[in-house]
Amino acid sequence: MIQAVPITAEAFAPFGDVLDCSGDPDKIINQGKCGRYHDRAVLDFQEGRAGISLFRAEPRGFPYKLDLLERHPEGSQAFVPISEHGFLVIVAPDEGGKPGAPLAFVTSPGQAINFYRGTWHGVLTPLHAPGLFAVIDQIGEGANLEEHWLEQPVTISAPSS
Repeated sequence: MIQAVPITAEAFAPFGDVLDCSGDPDKIINQGKCGRYHDRAVLDFQEGRAGISLFRAEPRGFPYKLDLLERHPEGSQAFVPISEHGFLVIVAPDEGGKPGAPLAFVTSPGQAINFYRGTWHGVLTPLHAPGLFAVIDQIGEGANLEEHWLEQPVTISAPSS
């Protein structure tokens, strides 16, 4: 069993970017009414182009049974929630072309994430309805999905309070 922990930019750095509005904005725009937090994700596509899709995922809960990890060799993938709820983020280092020991994070409301190209990760896992996300990823020819089913599922528990 592994325990999910609150996500931080430092802990998540080997796997991708944490996108949020912490700190002062990089620019003030729109007649002083909007703060721009500029260029917060490394979008990386081997071929094709960036596309924005909308996903509606069924909310999950703890304990969560992890039995599948996936990665996208052709491009990065960002999950941007459309509601003010945190979600579960699962990643694993690559170990010889297969996922290593998984790590689990929980985002705070208002945070989004971007997985680097080729990062092993769990499926989209909202913890609250409605489970709506904008997903920015590679659109193009070729297979951009590799799945790995775990021989032994891993149980993920909720973060401690």
